[in-house]
Amino acid sequence: MEITLTSWILASAAAFVIGLSKAGIKGIAVINVTFMALAFGAKESTGLVVPLLILADVFAVIYYNRHTQWTYVYKVLPWMVLGVLIGAFIGKDLPESLFKIGMAIIILITVFMMYWWDRKKTKTVPTHWAFASTIGVVAGITTMVGNLAGAFSNIYFLAMRLPKNHFIGTAAWLFLIVNIIKLPFHIFMWETISEETIVLNVKLLPGILLGFLVGIKIIKLIKEAYFRKMILVLTALGAIIIMFQ
Repeated sequence: MEITLTSWILASAAAFVIGLSKAGIKGIAVINVTFMALAFGAKESTGLVVPLLILADVFAVIYYNRHTQWTYVYKVLPWMVLGVLIGAFIGKDLPESLFKIGMAIIILITVFMMYWWDRKKTKTVPTHWAFASTIGVVAGITTMVGNLAGAFSNIYFLAMRLPKNHFIGTAAWLFLIVNIIKLPFHIFMWETISEETIVLNVKLLPGILLGFLVGIKIIKLIKEAYFRKMILVLTALGAIIIMFQ
């Protein structure tokens, strides 16, 4: 695997963003997906990112474990696993060009959902079991196809009105479990994880740790309204770049 300087810069920035996201700065995970896709290709990057996500999930679980609300994990996890299975078969034989466009469309849909949620005057969301099942299946498909389940899981946890630390701790365990479940599909079915990608993951570990530590420090200080608007713009631009690169 020959990696250019530009790819290294993008991958390091993606690792840092993963750390920030898992520390609790939600809504920015799509940026790491964008950077990795630009650096290594849309489909190849999905597998490369999974071990990085697991490492960051471990950090989050260790730090936020005491805040985990297992009731919500149990409600949505089976549906997410079903979505992962569907996504594994949907994405296996997709050509690179179609996969790339699909990722871009998912990112743009995610951006729209986040924007709509911010602008929505009422924060009331249905809490019927069908809501959890629908969100879970869609989140499972998008996390398998493009590691893009964040927006959907965020909406679910917002609907449950979890306090900030409970939100982060519950999401940490949920995605640690789901990302581990995704590993065999990337290794044996999609073949997007190899010894080379694992070596690259190890080299990017400091970026994740740095991002996580920085995220812990700034999560209480960041101006939410300004930050979210900035992320929405950057994410949409990233999706457009992926689609037309």
